[in-house]
Amino acid sequence: MTTAFSTAIRAFGLALLVCVPAQTLAQGPSLAFGSSDNSDKPVEVDADSLSVNQKDGTAEFSGNVRIVQGDMKLSAPRVLVEYTEDQSGVERLEASGGVTIVSGEDAAESETADYRVQDRVIVMSGAVTIVQGPNTISSDKVTINLATGTAQMEGRVRTVLQSGQSE
Repeated sequence: MTTAFSTAIRAFGLALLVCVPAQTLAQGPSLAFGSSDNSDKPVEVDADSLSVNQKDGTAEFSGNVRIVQGDMKLSAPRVLVEYTEDQSGVERLEASGGVTIVSGEDAAESETADYRVQDRVIVMSGAVTIVQGPNTISSDKVTINLATGTAQMEGRVRTVLQSGQSE
């Protein structure tokens, strides 16, 4: 876990009460996610099967799907890939069936994940849990912006913050 994040997460409660404007609170808490920019790294995909549909420009990977790009890893039972209209690139990835995303020392789990590639935004929904070192935070939905390295939690948010002191 990065020192900057560790400090930020410990100050999380205080920041919400003292420093954060009311409109930001309405949007939900924000936190750091991920350790580096992987956008220029190659993408590796492993799966038990692949079905391609040329008509609608999609490909469906299923069975133990694992996608790796740099230090970012995504695993799920199913990933639907939607290609751009001219099929020159990937527009969107939709993972379902229980999704795990790991970036550096950060990890997130949810029921589904929708990655808009050009925007570099991942929206995870359904029983979302983010683990960063000994700290966990959960909610109904999280929007992870890979370009800025931030995450926005929505819905009922629950967090467990470790004080760093042993009992």
